Amino acid sequence: MMNRREALRAFFYGLLGTVFDFGRLDASHPQKVKDPIQFVFAQLQYRGGDWNPHPLAVTPLIQELMTRTSVEAAPVRHEVTLTDRDLFSYPFIYMTGRYDFEPFTQEEIENLRRFLSYGGFILADDALGQPGYGFDRSFRREMKNVFPEKEFQRISLSHAAMRSYYLIRRIGGMRMVIPYLEGISVGTSTPVVYCHNDLGGAWEKDQLGNWLNPCTPGGEEQRRDAFHLGINLVLYAMTENYKEDLIHVPFIRKRLSR
Repeated sequence: MMNRREALRAFFYGLLGTVFDFGRLDASHPQKVKDPIQFVFAQLQYRGGDWNPHPLAVTPLIQELMTRTSVEAAPVRHEVTLTDRDLFSYPFIYMTGRYDFEPFTQEEIENLRRFLSYGGFILADDALGQPGYGFDRSFRREMKNVFPEKEFQRISLSHAAMRSYYLIRRIGGMRMVIPYLEGISVGTSTPVVYCHNDLGGAWEKDQLGNWLNPCTPGGEEQRRDAFHLGINLVLYAMTENYKEDLIHVPFIRKRLSR
C-alpha cells in the first residue's frame, strides 16, 4: 500500500501532468528505507535573510525524539528548497530565520500551496523574536501569498498538536516573545504552525553536548518545554499524514506507547 508521503508526491506530479520515474528517484534517495514511519527532518533553504541561524539545533531534537518515542529518524537533517523535486517526499518542513528574506517566486508559492493543501506540514520558527520585523514580516507576507483568504489564528491548548504526545501547557523556546502558537488551518488540519520564541535556539548543543544558548527567563524548564513542543509537532505532522491509512495508524500508536 502506498504511504501518505508517497501519495502526496504522486498526487502533486499527477496534478501537473508530469511523469517521473519514481522507482529510480526512490532508489537514489539516501533516506529511502522500508520502515514506513521513518522520520526525516527537512529544513527549508530560501534566498536572502538567514535560513540557518542555529546549524546545530536539529540533531538534539532528533535524538530526543528517538529516545522518547522510539520513532526511527534519519540522523541528519535534509535541506530542501521549494522547487526541489524531493519537496513532496517530506511530511514535515522546518523553516526558521532572523531577517527579511527575498519574496518567493510564483512557482515557489504554488508549490508550497500544493504541499500544504495535500498533506504537508511546515513549522515556522522566528529566531529574531521581533514581531513585525525581519523573519516575521517576510514569513507573514509569503503566507498571505500562499493562502490569500486565510489568516493566522491562535492555536489553543486543546488543539491536537498540543496533545499529540505531551500535554503542552506552555510554549518554550530560547526566549519568551509570545506565549502561544499561531497557525493556518486548511480543512480540518493545521498545516502551518508558527512559533515566535526561537525553538531552535533552545534545542541547539555544541558537538560536546553543551547547550549553546541560555533560555530566558525560564531556564531549563523553558528548554524542556521547547523540546516537548518540537516532538509534539513532529508527531502531529506524521499522524496527520498517516491518519487515513488504517494500517499505519495502529502501528504508530503501538510504537508511541513504548
